[in-house]
Amino acid sequence: MRLRDVGEFGLIDQIEALAASVTGDRVKLGIGDDAALVRVRAGEELVVTSDAHVESVHFRWRDESARRIGRQALVANLSDLAAMGARPAGFTLSLAAPPRLEVRVVLDMVRGMLSAGVPLLGGNVTRARETSLHITALGTVRSGRALLRSAARPGDRLLVTGQLGAAAWARRRAAGSGRLRHRSEARIEAGRALAGLPGRGACIDVSDGFVADLQHLLDASGVGAHVDFSALPRPRGFSASCRRLRVRPERLLLAGGEDYELLFTVRPQAASATRLAARLGVPVTELGTISAGPPRIHWRSLPGGIEPKLAGSGWRHF
Repeated sequence: MRLRDVGEFGLIDQIEALAASVTGDRVKLGIGDDAALVRVRAGEELVVTSDAHVESVHFRWRDESARRIGRQALVANLSDLAAMGARPAGFTLSLAAPPRLEVRVVLDMVRGMLSAGVPLLGGNVTRARETSLHITALGTVRSGRALLRSAARPGDRLLVTGQLGAAAWARRRAAGSGRLRHRSEARIEAGRALAGLPGRGACIDVSDGFVADLQHLLDASGVGAHVDFSALPRPRGFSASCRRLRVRPERLLLAGGEDYELLFTVRPQAASATRLAARLGVPVTELGTISAGPPRIHWRSLPGGIEPKLAGSGWRHF
């Protein structure tokens, strides 16, 4: 059965039936009206983020399953909420797709989104030549607790959760094989814990690549950074596998996107990386320090031949 067989409203009915399996205590009214209603209690701020996941740009059908495509599209948005220290409240989906697309494929994408346990509040469907998923995610954070890119200060310590380069590494290994199974996770609980941490500084999620996103944080805060390249956390066997793929591991570590780890700063007197890991519930690695001066990255132990390429690293659409 294809989209043209069930029509727009038939598809919406099926999506609504799936969405009913995931509800939240903040959803007052979900799919079915002109807009959704989400409860926001006194002392809370609403956090809103939007992103697109486009065929041939963000995903290719031959490389991954529909369920994974849907989940990753939502994770990109949830990671933005995590980087703000927010609790997800729900999301909307605007789907653009060709009429020939199988209904089961669309429903599998929706199942992938719902597997994250966040309510689908509504959205829209429209005809298009290629498939794209446009998601707006809503979250809440206690007033004055939101994590910001602009909160880094000279003397801060720079840290990151999890591992870097894993998503780009998995995509290189799976290119054209249809075996892309790596699942990035939005660090929601870590972000919420960080938002309540004494001595917290700035935060951003690593979505476009480590260098690109660190540069965003430095630009927003008006500071520089001293980073030890050898400290960047990477998957086991990463370097050897990269050599087999004929790609420099440095490129994936520094410019690989879609890791969705949290890159953040804390004040000098804040807890150690070990204690922070226990507090945030994920591995945490200390990478360097924030410095005064222009927003530039100063590297230690960087392999030769890499630095001239760093300025243009990271994902860019145009």
